[in-house]
Amino acid sequence: MVLAPDQIQALYQLAQQQWSLRKIATHLHLDRATVKKYVQRPVILIKKRQRSSKLDPFRPQIQQWLAEDPRLSGVRILARLRPLGYSGGHSILDHYLAQLRPQGKPPAFVRVEVGPGQQFQADWADCGALAYAGQPRRLYAFCLIEAHSRLLYLEFTHALTLPTLCRCHLHGFHFFGGLAREILYDNLRSVVAQRQGRLVGFNLTFLDFARQMGFVPKACQPASPWQKGKIERAIGYVKTSFLPGRPPFSSLADANRQARQWLQEVANQRFHRETRQKPAERFQPQALLPLPGADPDYRDTTTAQVGKDLRLHFDGNRYCLPARWVGCRLTVKANSSSLSLYDKEQEIVSYPRGWGRGQTFGAERFETELLETRPRALYAVQTNRLLQLLGPPAESYLKALVENGLPLERQVSQLLELIRQYEAEPVRLALEKAHALKAWGADYIANLLYQQACPRSEQPPVILKDPRLAQLAPDPVSLLEYDALILNESELEP
Repeated sequence: MVLAPDQIQALYQLAQQQWSLRKIATHLHLDRATVKKYVQRPVILIKKRQRSSKLDPFRPQIQQWLAEDPRLSGVRILARLRPLGYSGGHSILDHYLAQLRPQGKPPAFVRVEVGPGQQFQADWADCGALAYAGQPRRLYAFCLIEAHSRLLYLEFTHALTLPTLCRCHLHGFHFFGGLAREILYDNLRSVVAQRQGRLVGFNLTFLDFARQMGFVPKACQPASPWQKGKIERAIGYVKTSFLPGRPPFSSLADANRQARQWLQEVANQRFHRETRQKPAERFQPQALLPLPGADPDYRDTTTAQVGKDLRLHFDGNRYCLPARWVGCRLTVKANSSSLSLYDKEQEIVSYPRGWGRGQTFGAERFETELLETRPRALYAVQTNRLLQLLGPPAESYLKALVENGLPLERQVSQLLELIRQYEAEPVRLALEKAHALKAWGADYIANLLYQQACPRSEQPPVILKDPRLAQLAPDPVSLLEYDALILNESELEP
């Protein structure tokens, strides 16, 4: 067994003090044979040569500065050393300062337990990003815990805005079936507007939300996570139990669906090591305050103008409206799942919330309505659509239709209807065949498609009562003589 240098040094010191091999082995937790080997054959310890440092000439000056001002930061010390000729980096300076500064002990605290329904604790957690078609969106987790039972509520969002925070509170209150008398927060920007010592200035909008719901908000002291240790441990539990090893979420709705399932089956059914109970069993819903009659509207709200292309831009996406709203400035209200557009109090249209970027919603619906009021524009769109589906054969066929004096708008509309019935490839083949036969018009193409789709079966011979009639073979008669006769008569007519 090879001992470390510090073990060898301790062994030799005890041996010089006339300790027995057994006593040395017991004291250092070593085997007696190992101790005997090192005592009988001493190992020469090679001391490491002290390397010089660029900081060595400046150590007395740094000690003097810290004696005058112990709170002097490393950045300010580095700025003072540069004019004195120090050319080293900040890492060796930070290491030396860590040796000089006294190492503070972690503060002790008393664990506080509250009664049922007395307190909720709330906080955010950063959970990375969620990709939509390769475009990432930040993913955050809102956690709300009932302090007495440790019953946990979890919801994922893509924003940390105040309306989002209020909506998450509302969803959490409905999850618990009520709300606690007070809710404890860290110094969230959306909750605490300003702070001077123990004087807390809450965000007025959030304070109004708390008044509407009937709870008292409380804020922890800055840099004091132990004051809300229950929610801190709950966030750590989410990051170590729920997120690791889980396949990437497909959407925000998928993340929240899995979170609800995990809460119901795992988080709130586990045996809590502090309470010695399951959170779901320890929870007392009757101790909570009742919810108000109706939830206040805390959707994300802004205004935007409708462009000439019928589109309104919001959060990286485009949402379409009827043509009569072009140029108007409308109100946009959105939550995590839907988006609605309003003219004052009148709702115009509603869409599912798009979390990707560069998406367009409702274009086909409202552009079609606009085209129906403008026939020429509709004809241009239909023609382009037909050329895209059928390619160059359609362009040459349309030119032939024009040369033969057929109404092009009607023909284009009928061809698109045939594509809807038979799909594009069969229509393209029938169009090429009609062009070769110089059969002009959508009616001919429809007839060809019908013949291909419904071919005639071979008809059985007619069975006659008199078998002798079945043996008769009529002489083949050519109709060319009749055609020539008709043509001659037409030529003779004045």
